[in-house]
Amino acid sequence: MTALAVPAILLTAAACGSEDSSSSGPLATVSGKAGEQPTIELDEDAGVTETSVEVLSEGDGAQVKQGDMLGMDVIGKTPGGDSDLVNTWMTQDGQSTTSDDPGAPPRPQLVTQAGVESALPEAITEPLIGTPVGSRVKIEGTAGDLLGDTAEAVGLDKSQGLVWVFDINVAIDPTTTAEGEQAPVEEGLPEVVAEGQEPATITIPEGDAPTELREQTLIEGDGAEVLAGHTLFVQYTGVNWDGGEKFDSSWDRDGGASFQIGGGQVISGWDETLVGKHVGDRVLMVLPPDKAYGEAGNASIPGNSTLVFVVDIIGVA
Repeated sequence: MTALAVPAILLTAAACGSEDSSSSGPLATVSGKAGEQPTIELDEDAGVTETSVEVLSEGDGAQVKQGDMLGMDVIGKTPGGDSDLVNTWMTQDGQSTTSDDPGAPPRPQLVTQAGVESALPEAITEPLIGTPVGSRVKIEGTAGDLLGDTAEAVGLDKSQGLVWVFDINVAIDPTTTAEGEQAPVEEGLPEVVAEGQEPATITIPEGDAPTELREQTLIEGDGAEVLAGHTLFVQYTGVNWDGGEKFDSSWDRDGGASFQIGGGQVISGWDETLVGKHVGDRVLMVLPPDKAYGEAGNASIPGNSTLVFVVDIIGVA
């Protein structure tokens, strides 16, 4: 959707020179169990010439498939690097994202697609295909092999080695839809027809748009409750109440959409409505301008627009 979701984590620049090493062997030794921050000991003198993959501990979930949307904890390092390339276990100012408080929000996840160019390059995630959810996996290789041209963009020499440690927490099939009999829409709300892996057809009723947020759960799922701080996986379609024209749908792209909910990463109507819903729900939302893009609008969305969304919640992490 236009400016709806933001990338969970971006590679950070690393001021590192190229490796000059005569030794060859593992770049890193990893200890700790999946679900807890790993301890990674780097060999500053080790070199690497080809990609290697090691499943450090095997989970008992479903196997990751090509194109699955993955929610993962991850650390990316390079020997001699001044900082981690990626680290979901820590904030940018060095604070732990793990809390013993049962009421604390879930730790943000890195979200990418398996074996597809997305938040991470295809070469990094392709080795995860076939690995069970719940596994911890170490991948080592050169920056050139694993990042391609992105290596130079983040200040890495293509010949230097990289270490990635992934905890695969969830794998979501992006073709998933909410299943079950859809409830009739309440009076004054748009009609919704959603069939298969296509954008929903949303028919705007006659009359003025609601001046307050309206929402209805059209299909009730029986999955996990959506909590503030969860990384949410959805398929959605959005139309403008004025004219009923579709301005965006995740079905028009390869893969669904993902974002952290309840923390201001999305328009306020989404945060307000989707926290407390459940995986498997189909939710209809009518958002007045103050719950959407306000007076300014956004890209193809004019200012002061009332927006209508149909959202299938397909997973959380």
